[in-house]
Amino acid sequence: MKIVVAYKWAANPQDASVAPNGAVDWSRAKYAVSEYDPVAIELARQLADATGAELIGVSVGEKQVASPMAKKAALSRGLDKLVLVADDALAGAGPVKFGLVLAEVIKGIGDVDLVLAGDSSIDVGQQTVPAVIAGALGWPTVSQVTKVSGTAGDLTVERNFQGGSQVLKATGPVVLSAAADAVTPRVPGMKDILAAGKKPAEEVPYSAPQLGSAVEVTGQSKLTLKARKGHLIDAADPAAAATTLVGALKATINL
Repeated sequence: MKIVVAYKWAANPQDASVAPNGAVDWSRAKYAVSEYDPVAIELARQLADATGAELIGVSVGEKQVASPMAKKAALSRGLDKLVLVADDALAGAGPVKFGLVLAEVIKGIGDVDLVLAGDSSIDVGQQTVPAVIAGALGWPTVSQVTKVSGTAGDLTVERNFQGGSQVLKATGPVVLSAAADAVTPRVPGMKDILAAGKKPAEEVPYSAPQLGSAVEVTGQSKLTLKARKGHLIDAADPAAAATTLVGALKATINL
């Protein structure tokens, strides 16, 4: 059984700054494995340990996705090996391009039974990459997954669903995205980090996907806050003040 975890080497928005015009400056942002991806890695690691499966991490992005620090950060969380596309042509790529390139990498690995991804990326947060991967592979996809058990071709998947949970059976390859609180990811220790340096990491060449159409950001602006009217109500007569307040509220919401 082969399990793939798609993860992102992403900039932390907490380190970014916002200009007066709303533009975001990422130049000082530190990169790390995207916040929710360690949950997917841990969920996959537990299943791999239970089934004896090989656990492969895949990621695509700029050259730094294949830096020694980036590779150790991913491998130290429990992955057996990495397959990466590291090309600066992917700078600023959107979720659709990322998803399509990831799907090609997964096809190249071959005989993959399960793909897991985090709930969302920390920098973009559109929650669309797993669906793009699934569409490109022609596989079903399930979101908000909390548990996975079974073997290839016979997986039991539990997910959050409308205030409760839902149990599904997967009888073929499937793409899953883990709920943010599905499991508690491990914190790599020094032993994990040292072992990560000895694990294999393969780089494959970037091949630009064919996109029939595209959407790009052409402008942005900072949210304009409406000025408050600052009406004051005389509270000398509480009953009258309450009546006035209710009337003002009704007028505001056009009741």
